[in-house]
Amino acid sequence: MSSNHNPIIEMKGIEKHFGSVIALAGVSLKVYPGECHCLLGDNGAGKSTFIKTMSGVHKPTKGEIHFEGKPLNFERPRDAIAAGISTVYQDLAMIPLMSVSRNFFMGNEPLRKFGLIKLFDHEHANRVTLEEMRKMGINLRGPDQAVGTLSGGERQTVAIARAVHFGAKVLILDEPTSALGVRQTANVLATIDKVRKQGIAVVFITHNVRHAMAVGDQFTVLNRGKTLGTAKRGDITPEELQDMMAGGQELVALEGSLGGTV
Repeated sequence: MSSNHNPIIEMKGIEKHFGSVIALAGVSLKVYPGECHCLLGDNGAGKSTFIKTMSGVHKPTKGEIHFEGKPLNFERPRDAIAAGISTVYQDLAMIPLMSVSRNFFMGNEPLRKFGLIKLFDHEHANRVTLEEMRKMGINLRGPDQAVGTLSGGERQTVAIARAVHFGAKVLILDEPTSALGVRQTANVLATIDKVRKQGIAVVFITHNVRHAMAVGDQFTVLNRGKTLGTAKRGDITPEELQDMMAGGQELVALEGSLGGTV
C-alpha cells in the first residue's frame, strides 16, 4: 500500500447495539482504492453486521463513517449504492429462470422508445452483458442463457460485473467463495484481482484464510464484535491469521507488526 493516497472509506469506532445485544463493540477499518481488504472472523464475529453498517442497511449506534474524506450518514442502502458502495451478498439476488442480461440490468433496465411506449432494450442489454462478462473472463453461450444454468462461480461473476458496470467504487463481497469448489473459487478470486486492478476497492468477507491470502492486500480480523488488528500482506503468516481468528491469543506477541491494537 502506497502512503500517498487516502482511504476511500474509513470507519472509526463503529458500535452497533440491538437492544441489550452489542453486535459491534468498536470496529475500525480503512479501505483504499485498488486494494483488496479482507475481513476475517468466525461465525458470530460481527462481519455481517459490520458490512450492513458500511452499506447503509444498519445505522451505527456510535462511531463515524468517512467516504472520500467526508463524513457520511446513510439513511438507507440506496444512499450507499448511489455513493458507489455496492454489496454482493451470498444469495446474489438473482432470478434463476431469467436470462443473464435481464439479471445484469435488473433495476437499471435500458429502455427504447417506440412512440409513447417504452420497451426493454434487449439489443443494448445483450451487447453490454456479453462484453462485461468477457472482461471478467467468462464467455457466455449467449446473453439469453438463464442464470440458473451458470455455475456458482459464474453467478458470482455476473453479480460482481454488474456492480462494477454500474459504478461501484467500493465492492463488498460477502463470503463469495464459501459454497464453491476449487476451480470455481479460483475463478472468483481471479475476478476479484481484475476488479482491484481497475482501481476499485474490494472488501472481501471470508472465514477462509487461504482464500484471503490469495488476493488480500490487508487483513482485518474481527472477534466478538471487536477489531483484533489489521496486517498488511507480507507482515503476517496464514498461521498467525488463523490464530487471531481462533480468539486473538497470539495478537499480543504480534502487535508490533500488525499496526492494530487489542
